[in-house]
Amino acid sequence: MPYNLKEVMNKKERLTPGHRMCAGCGATIGVRAVLRALHEEDQAVIGNATGCLEVSTYTYPYTSWEDSYIHNAFENAGATLSGVETAYKALKKRGKLGDANFKFITFGGDGGTYDIGFQSLSGAMERGHDMVYVCYDNGAYMNTGIQRSSATPMYADTTTTPVGTVSNGKMQSRKDLASIIAEHNVPYVAQTTFTKDFRDIHKKAEKAIYTEGACFLNMMAPCPRGWRYETADIMEICRLAIETCYWPLFEVDHGSWTLTYEPKHKLPIEDFLKPQGRFKHLFKPGNEHLIAQFQDEVDRRWEDLLYKCAK
Repeated sequence: MPYNLKEVMNKKERLTPGHRMCAGCGATIGVRAVLRALHEEDQAVIGNATGCLEVSTYTYPYTSWEDSYIHNAFENAGATLSGVETAYKALKKRGKLGDANFKFITFGGDGGTYDIGFQSLSGAMERGHDMVYVCYDNGAYMNTGIQRSSATPMYADTTTTPVGTVSNGKMQSRKDLASIIAEHNVPYVAQTTFTKDFRDIHKKAEKAIYTEGACFLNMMAPCPRGWRYETADIMEICRLAIETCYWPLFEVDHGSWTLTYEPKHKLPIEDFLKPQGRFKHLFKPGNEHLIAQFQDEVDRRWEDLLYKCAK
């Protein structure tokens, strides 16, 4: 079916305005895009790990969510929704839910997904629950003060990896979580972010929601406060992440790796780094070798991804 952007954008919003997320935040843009993939006749149960998204969209008894919503602790978003999905199946089997048709989607930031919530996420994926876990990856623990996470890129300036006279920020490379989840042999894994027509995220979200079994979306969701960019520049930040291959777009459908976008002319990584204040120290005289190291890591991962997709 041809992709119709106007039709997709005109769907009823399932995350309503009035929440308290920051202007220019990628998380709510991403959540709205994912929920547009739900068919209008379907209902959903939304899980949400503690984080920016939770504290800004839900304060009991008020909520910005149109669908059933569960806030759970930082570490157990995967476990909570897998339990709800199991209960739903049991009730459905006993004929207690009639014709009601529910989909199960949970959201967590990279702190609650890559790190604190990884154990429950891995368990839910391994058990094969019919659910979608969406990580809105903003590259740090933003809600509690911009501390580094294992999703934080190399050399980023955070409050726990501050740049100074003896430090160039975080020394480790970011974890490749999408590849790790793909190794769980789940039906569908995809990496995505915001493109000019949102085609990539809409199509991948729909495929994840309507593929039976455990599915995972890793969605880059830039944070203006943590990344220190102008709020209006979010789409350009995403474009540069894609075109430099820092954040490649791909999917793993039942074990088959596919590159969903390949830049015609791969841009140098400094094009992505320079607009962000968290990397401004890399552009001081004498730090050229740090940018070169960052480029080497991006190139290595890109070549590895090309190899997987070729196979």
